[in-house]
Amino acid sequence: MVVTDDSSPSSFVQYGIDDKPPLPTALLLGAQHYLTMVGANIAVPLILAGALGMPADVIPRFVGTFFVVSGIATLMQTTFGNRYPIVQGAPFSMLAPAIAVVGVAKATDPSGVAWQSALLQLQGAIIVAALVEVLVGYFGLLGRLRKFISPVVIAPTIALIGLSLFSAPQVTSATNNWWLLGLTLALIVLFSQYLDTAHPAFKLFPVLLGVIVSYVVAAALSVTGFIAPGASGYVNLQTVIDAPAFMPIYPLQWGFAGGAGTTTLSLPVVGSVAFGIPQFSTSFIIGMLAGVAASMVESFGDYHAVARLSGIGAPSERRINHGIGMEGIMNVFSALMGGSGSTSYSENIGAIGLTGVASRYVVQVGAGVMLVMGFVGYFGQLIATIPDPIVGGLYIAMFGQIVAVGLSNLKYVDLDSSRNGFVIGIALFAGLAIPAYMGNVGSAEAFRQGMSQVALVGPVLGNQLVADTIFVIGSTGMAVGGLFAFFFDNTIEGTRVERGLEEWEDTVEDDSEFESAIDRLRGDEPATAD
Repeated sequence: MVVTDDSSPSSFVQYGIDDKPPLPTALLLGAQHYLTMVGANIAVPLILAGALGMPADVIPRFVGTFFVVSGIATLMQTTFGNRYPIVQGAPFSMLAPAIAVVGVAKATDPSGVAWQSALLQLQGAIIVAALVEVLVGYFGLLGRLRKFISPVVIAPTIALIGLSLFSAPQVTSATNNWWLLGLTLALIVLFSQYLDTAHPAFKLFPVLLGVIVSYVVAAALSVTGFIAPGASGYVNLQTVIDAPAFMPIYPLQWGFAGGAGTTTLSLPVVGSVAFGIPQFSTSFIIGMLAGVAASMVESFGDYHAVARLSGIGAPSERRINHGIGMEGIMNVFSALMGGSGSTSYSENIGAIGLTGVASRYVVQVGAGVMLVMGFVGYFGQLIATIPDPIVGGLYIAMFGQIVAVGLSNLKYVDLDSSRNGFVIGIALFAGLAIPAYMGNVGSAEAFRQGMSQVALVGPVLGNQLVADTIFVIGSTGMAVGGLFAFFFDNTIEGTRVERGLEEWEDTVEDDSEFESAIDRLRGDEPATAD
């Protein structure tokens, strides 16, 4: 990426944040943005469905719910939140506490319908934790930390967003179909780096073209028997044919007749519809708060990454506050729909780096399409048949871009300073090592039991609030690295010039530059502070 002026759009950017390509082009570009995140947005509901023990015939509707939530949350964030061209989707940072909630709830379920009862408990925990996020956002608590954060902190935090999926099974599985992964990656690189000047389509649609070509090849080899059923890379088109044409998706949809905490309503048009009322348990809420905290730290890094790739100034305190507040609202909405939360997605940030398409309008068009398609069973099942190796090829291309964006912030920093080298190095190492340790521990419950046996401080560390918070945040690489860098950068002596603050702050937008949707509707001038 070539940046000629950090205060103006980059020469790399083909469509800036406020640009509006023609609708047919925007539809394809929007689909491309969403293609980059389908792997993660499908993986989360599938993992959660497995933990819940959800029946197979319900899973397509569960996955469709996540896409409907993603579409609405993206439209709300890009319109009323931080107004960045960033897709919203199901967070991995909230998956660990979600699985913990499900496990405990199923073990103590008195109703006899374990998966639905557990899901209602999960919904209640997310709602309360998300309301805390709303307060953190709109009261400006996270935005106020902005003044303590330098490029020394931002660089490893963003880089760890990209590095977090280096060990994803779609990339590193021993049974992976490496030639299909390599084909996907090679096509994306070919279109975006070598043929980008040959034709505008190669520059604008490298991801879309790469995925479509690889998928067609995989499907053809699957139909002809060259890739056997169950093998990595196999495409089962029969599941698309057998999928339902329409899936009813609505708030409080995971109810069950006769279960605790639900009521059954008879509606003349739809028939008998069971509405599930979320259940609230203090211990589950405490665990989910840790997941929400990790999600906020990750989003903080995402905002800086998308701003840098879009060729505009770093986010102001006001924009950060609006973004986090809206994420909290959308987490509440996701819980009411029966999902597992919503957060900013790093995947489409990488797509901006490859394509130069940073248009808010494009992302909104893609979100609208995704919202509609979430109700179409064929579409959800078609997306679900994208083989893991193709998703792995996407991950390498997308997340490699994000690592580079994070490290590019170091151009403001004195890299001859041993102090800066120490902070950056230890933040990166801790951000990779500690999540690996947490993964070896296995679960929040196992970590809690281990902490309770620590000499002297065991009763404190073994407390559910303390242990679950440490486990969830410790499982999130960008949260660990960001916290390490934040602590050392603000406690080890260093000049503002050495830390890169003097030059970097010139690139940060002023609060008055961010105009929220409410400001636009009222015709007011943007406020200077929240």
